[in-house]
Amino acid sequence: MSASDFWADQERARTQMEELRKLKGTVGPLQKLSSSGDDMLVLMEFAADDDSGESEAELKALVDPLAAEIDRVELQATMANPEDVCSAYLTVQAGEGGTDSADWAQMLLRMYARWAERSGFKIEEIDLSPGEEAGIRNATILITGDFVYGYLRGETGNHRLIRISPFDSAGRRHTAFAAVDVVPEIDDEVNIDINWEKDIKEDTYRSSGAGGQHVNKTDSAVRLTHIPTGVVAACQNERSQHKNRATAKKMLTAKLFQIEIEKREAEVSARRGEKSKIGFGGQTIRNYVLHPDQFVKDTRTGTKVGNPQPVLDGDLDLFLESYLRWTLNEQVAQPTDLE
Repeated sequence: MSASDFWADQERARTQMEELRKLKGTVGPLQKLSSSGDDMLVLMEFAADDDSGESEAELKALVDPLAAEIDRVELQATMANPEDVCSAYLTVQAGEGGTDSADWAQMLLRMYARWAERSGFKIEEIDLSPGEEAGIRNATILITGDFVYGYLRGETGNHRLIRISPFDSAGRRHTAFAAVDVVPEIDDEVNIDINWEKDIKEDTYRSSGAGGQHVNKTDSAVRLTHIPTGVVAACQNERSQHKNRATAKKMLTAKLFQIEIEKREAEVSARRGEKSKIGFGGQTIRNYVLHPDQFVKDTRTGTKVGNPQPVLDGDLDLFLESYLRWTLNEQVAQPTDLE
């Protein structure tokens, strides 16, 4: 960076600046922990000779924030894959359950949006298809920030809601399903072998989302389908068909990149290609029960909370972190079925 020609190639310079920022994000906390450890050793020596108790109180005040920082650094260490640091595309798709399922999909989308806002991340709507009566059939958002994919990669799978349906005049209990899919937003330097002429089917259609009269009166929305795998990417948030196409291409490339990651790791992906059923008989990763009991339980880690509302309002950190720690232990998750 001190070289006189560093900014001659601005794109390259920005890339290196971004790399430096990410490296500092890794090294900085370790340096802080090391410094805090040295401070604790000094305070321990003072406390041994200080009868007033002031040094001991100062030492205790340092312990809790240091323990929290250790937990944070340990958690970040679980996100060691290159793609974990990336932003992420998050897609929610309604499954079995009719209008309840569409409403549940919208509740999930709101939950992740609120989590992103609480975490200081940016959100951009990429694609949204509303339900016939309420809710959404499917939607994709881009959540931008460091380690977004690392935190959310365990959210891919089926989510089940059990509640008294607001759409049932008889007030009966209903079960609704929705699927969540998370893929990293990869940069332009990642090369995926795609035959854009032979293997890609492109459809254009009128946007159903916001954007003014121009969006809704022209075929500005773009849907790309990768014929060999059946992977689909769509975008309708821009007025320009060209911009929507570029975003859809980027998202499709990211999805295919994710498939390659899973192949390299020898993981059998039930959520792409051979998609798991979004309903009864499909593997559910988390249950949200609002009636008769009230709780949210992850079927893989066993993590459970008794009040669903904060979770639905975006308080997801406990579930995200417990999944990351669970992956360190290499435990085998078994789906849990609720009566």
